[in-house]
Amino acid sequence: MKCQTMAEVRSEIDRIDRALVTLLAERLTYIEQAGHIKGERTAVRDDARIEDVVAKVVAEGGKQGLPRSIAEPLWRLLIEKSIEHEFTVFDDKTKKSA
Repeated sequence: MKCQTMAEVRSEIDRIDRALVTLLAERLTYIEQAGHIKGERTAVRDDARIEDVVAKVVAEGGKQGLPRSIAEPLWRLLIEKSIEHEFTVFDDKTKKSA
């Protein structure tokens, strides 16, 4: 959409933000499932998988016009916060089974 006013720009950003929140919440459900599935706490952080995800995101970002300078640090932060959450899920699971 070609915006003519700042109100239109802000409305579109708000629309996209709502969609992103929905997608991030969906992504988090899979992070939680991983926390339940993994058998060892050391499996929560998988450095090879982190690099694979970042590489895929950077590549897709390049196709979509999202600069690496934004995509990479944003996804690394998302991944770190996801790992923190997964540790919480894993630890809660462990406490419940003890």
